[in-house]
Amino acid sequence: MRHLPGLARLARDYDGFIVDLWGVLHDGVSAYPGAIECLMRLRAAGRKVVLLSNAPRRAAAAEAAMAAMGIRGTLYDGMMTSGEATWRMLRDRDDPWFAALGRRVFHLGPERDRNVIEGLDYQRVADPQAADFVLNTGPDDERDPTRIEEFTPVLAACRSARLDMICANPDRVVIRGGVRVLCAGALADRYQELGGAVRRVGKPDPAIYAPVLAMLGLARERVLAVGDALETDIAGAASVSIASAWVLGGIHSERLAGGQETAEELARLAGLSPVATLPAFVWE
Repeated sequence: MRHLPGLARLARDYDGFIVDLWGVLHDGVSAYPGAIECLMRLRAAGRKVVLLSNAPRRAAAAEAAMAAMGIRGTLYDGMMTSGEATWRMLRDRDDPWFAALGRRVFHLGPERDRNVIEGLDYQRVADPQAADFVLNTGPDDERDPTRIEEFTPVLAACRSARLDMICANPDRVVIRGGVRVLCAGALADRYQELGGAVRRVGKPDPAIYAPVLAMLGLARERVLAVGDALETDIAGAASVSIASAWVLGGIHSERLAGGQETAEELARLAGLSPVATLPAFVWE
């Protein structure tokens, strides 16, 4: 594992890059220092870039949010989100698990994520007892997103109704504006503890990489994935035999701060071998 000051040296070795959003390009509020410049440098070097996020909303919505932070669509070649993948699976229903779902959905998540079912033949219901399944896009706006206990009652109600759960964001936590908040993956974990069935859509599932690799149109050995989360970004890349670079300034920064644990120790414990670490998504 190499420890590099930035992406410049790796850009010489790969033709395409799969780049995460939260914890790499931005913190949910603003772009990280140097991130936009790094994308511009990759563009200038003729490299292809596709963004891959576990954001539980459609790609167009994520693109709009990125543009508001100054990360323009001209800086990358395409985007895939777990919300987009979920929307497509709900639309096509060619996966047996999805084909078995009914049409009445209880949405657990904020209103801004409703686009995951908009335009599809599903009826949104307000009571889990009236639903056929639950769509989990993360903490809603009615409860404290830092405390899992806030969500136990609604999860228990879904379990009482014997609902299968779609988790449209496997991430468990994210740093939003400097605050660590829960994601849909944490709610899915609690639902499984209650005995509920969960289907996770997004990294590290190998299926999410198929459309991304199609957008890049490159051999896998010429592609590098860049992400901050070991269990999703780095593990996901490994699941499809793609090299990865681990950004240390994201979700694991607290564990690495002060030298209590090293990047090598965390990667070894996770059974992963990124080719390099980066302090942030910067060029240098």
